[in-house]
This record gives sequence, C-alpha cells and structure tokens, in this order.
Amino acid sequence: MAFAGVLKDADITKALDECKGADSFCHKKFFHSCGLAGKSADDVKKAFGIIDQDHSGFIEEEELKLFLQNFHKGARALTDKETHAFLKVADSDGDGKIGTDEFAAMVKQ
Repeated sequence: MAFAGVLKDADITKALDECKGADSFCHKKFFHSCGLAGKSADDVKKAFGIIDQDHSGFIEEEELKLFLQNFHKGARALTDKETHAFLKVADSDGDGKIGTDEFAAMVKQ
C-alpha cells in the first residue's frame, strides 16, 4: 500500500468505509478518520507526493477525481460534484490545481 509507514491500514479502511456512497465524501472527515490530519508536515508532504501521480508539483482535477484510489486500489472515484467541491475548497489561489501548501492547509483544517 502506498501509505504504508505513514497511515495505519485500519484507519484508511475506516475512512474509505465512511465515504463509500456517491456524494458522501467530506475531506475534513476523511483526513481526520485516516489519521493524516494529525501527522507531521513531512508525512503530509509524503502524502501529497503519492497523490500527485504525474509528479508535476500539483494535484490537478483528474488526479483529485482518483483521490480515494491512492489509499486503496478498489476505492471508488470521486463524483464530479465531489471533485469540484474538493478543488474549490483546496485551491486558495484559484489556479485550478492544488499545490503542496494548499494541500497541507486543507489537511490541517
């Protein structure tokens, strides 16, 4: 698992179970349930690197849509509604993508 050594498998499973249904994803609840909200800045940066699949230094909309699958391959994709809401919350500078600082700020909310 990509998050081995950063997050506990049981916490990831719990967080994914809480948002199994379409349009049930809440970033705040997810980050707290999986344990990422309580992690160090270095661990949050590692998580960003895992989610930034193309290593561009940003999480773009397509990567965000597949956000949950970074935590478990069998997880669902976010709906368009969830993806847009997630991006809107995180993209503080309005450039249409999430940078490392924006991601860290969102995780720690």
